[in-house]
Amino acid sequence: MSGGYKIDNQHGMYYLTFQVVYWIDIFSRSTYRDIIIDSFRYCQREKGLRIHAYVIMSNHVHCILSSEMTDLSTLIKEFKTYTSKQIIKAIKEGRESRKEWLLFMFERAATKHKRNTKYQLWTHENQPKELISNAFIDQKLDYIHNNPIRARVVDNDYDYIYSSARAYSDMLSLLKIDIIE
Repeated sequence: MSGGYKIDNQHGMYYLTFQVVYWIDIFSRSTYRDIIIDSFRYCQREKGLRIHAYVIMSNHVHCILSSEMTDLSTLIKEFKTYTSKQIIKAIKEGRESRKEWLLFMFERAATKHKRNTKYQLWTHENQPKELISNAFIDQKLDYIHNNPIRARVVDNDYDYIYSSARAYSDMLSLLKIDIIE
């Protein structure tokens, strides 16, 4: 991971941000948000991913993750690779009004890095920050859950369906969340 950020403790709990290249608003469509949700579920079930908090915004995902089985770095790499391929496939095969522009932008981003193939959806940086104090955990939980409020999408954090705030409010949530006590 570039920028000096890396996951040192592969089984620690980390705050991460997955950002779409050029801050493209790909998650304005539920089809693409649902790919993220389904991929998170798969990683929980099959790879030991523990999701402590998350929010899917229009062009990025904030989350607090840890791993029971696989190195967290490996799990994140596989998650981002898979979701990128699935979202590109959905753009190509779906009824996306921005299809040509999106594919052009993701192809353009791929030309800027040697390790890319044809398209790049996610930036390479995740900016992982290990959560080792209660104060830091509380700060990041609040930041994640208040993101849709700051973006003026909802008035209450628990009203945003693509967030773990619902689970923290004892409401039905899209994902099983490992609540941080």
